Amino acid sequence: MKNSIVNYISWALQILIALIYLQTLYFKFSAHPDSVYIFSTLGLEPYGRIGIGIFELITSILILLPQTRIYGGILSVGVILGAILAHLGPLGIVVHNDGGKVFYLALTVLIASLLFLWLNRNDVLRIYHQFKQKISPK
Repeated sequence: MKNSIVNYISWALQILIALIYLQTLYFKFSAHPDSVYIFSTLGLEPYGRIGIGIFELITSILILLPQTRIYGGILSVGVILGAILAHLGPLGIVVHNDGGKVFYLALTVLIASLLFLWLNRNDVLRIYHQFKQKISPK
């Protein structure tokens, strides 16, 4: 029973993370003025906007595939920490009078990603130990 509840919560988090990332892709790939403003402020327009959009697309795919979901969760934390730091730095929390919506979506993704990884911590640790063995053979 416990495993099935954890599995359902885990899948709900994976879907939430992917949906938020995928929803933002329209703005990045269509050069929406708000997205262009954000990346211009960061000095990353247009290559950063497109590159980060590609990373978000890859993250969305990885987190939805059972074989790569842990990698997607780890990548999600990295990608979204960059967004949060940008909001806490040069962008500010409120961008173009959005009331902080983009920042709060980023916080939602961060919390969901961390919770997803915590719920799947045994898989995270297994991957960590496999990686550790590969980089430091006996």
